[in-house]
Amino acid sequence: MAEINAISRPLAVSQGDPAGIGPDIALTAWLRRHELGLPSFLVVGDPSVLEVRARLLGLNIPIARVEPQEANEHFANALPVVAIDTGIPVAPGEPHPATAQATIKAIETAVHLTMTGVTLGVVTNPIAKSVLYEAGFPFPGHTEFLADLAQKATGKVVRPVMMLSGPKLNAIPVTIHIPLKSVAQNLSVGLIIETCRIANADLKTKFGIERPRLAVAGLNPHAGENGAMGTEDVDIVQLAIEALRSEGIDARGPLPADTMFHEAARQHYDVAICMYHDQALIPAKTLGFDDAVNVTLGLPFIRTSPDHGTAFGIAGKGVAKDTSFVAALKLAFKLGRGAAGNG
Repeated sequence: MAEINAISRPLAVSQGDPAGIGPDIALTAWLRRHELGLPSFLVVGDPSVLEVRARLLGLNIPIARVEPQEANEHFANALPVVAIDTGIPVAPGEPHPATAQATIKAIETAVHLTMTGVTLGVVTNPIAKSVLYEAGFPFPGHTEFLADLAQKATGKVVRPVMMLSGPKLNAIPVTIHIPLKSVAQNLSVGLIIETCRIANADLKTKFGIERPRLAVAGLNPHAGENGAMGTEDVDIVQLAIEALRSEGIDARGPLPADTMFHEAARQHYDVAICMYHDQALIPAKTLGFDDAVNVTLGLPFIRTSPDHGTAFGIAGKGVAKDTSFVAALKLAFKLGRGAAGNG
């Protein structure tokens, strides 16, 4: 496929939990598409949910049920939707396990469209993991599910790396959805090395950073104070950094996490590699709650997501901000365009 055709592909947006704010922000973003200069996108989800939500929000937005290849020709005048029936009426703010299979199918469809070259990248709207778990969903979250889909499609082992990307900070947690008490026992030299290798490679190929600078946080307070506050930083983190540097990767640390995230410190690195979920996500969300984007590195396709949850409490009330969703669309287009240009 020629480069110009690749770049002109729409993005595939999965609806997310239909009772959450995914439909709201997809609608308002489309309504502001010209003002914001948004790339073309299609929604994989239930057209009736979007129609009902638009009326509830008082928005005059035509919904076009389309085949994926038709999205671009409709985008200027209607929100194109590849239909996935939820099976039951959906009330905003009232999640139901009966909609889980449609939520899962929407993600699967968006990934399939992207991996087969129909769409440029995947933007996933928020899911409610507890709702999916009730329906038997076996994955901790989006990231692990996307990796499984990619692995099944390619036959190759896929190691996903979650990065929160905002205007002020890129941050990656090495361990993600595990209890804090389990972090130390799950942390290893190999895991840190693998995470940093993937980050380094994708920051080069997808973000265009010629020599990424990785700031690696310590696990313990003050990065362990040379073993006085725990030996993990010496025995695990430091050894991983030494191995990475021997490979030519610009990894620095272990650094005390309490001094890594102020403005002056952030000028000296391109991404913060953190040892656990909240060590990365607290500063990332503090510095860019409305415009940070969740990016999954290590996948054979582009995937971004708004950096917030389903927000059931405000779904359908007309107050949900589409800022992070818009940022996710723009970043997915930018990364997808770069990948298409390099392909």
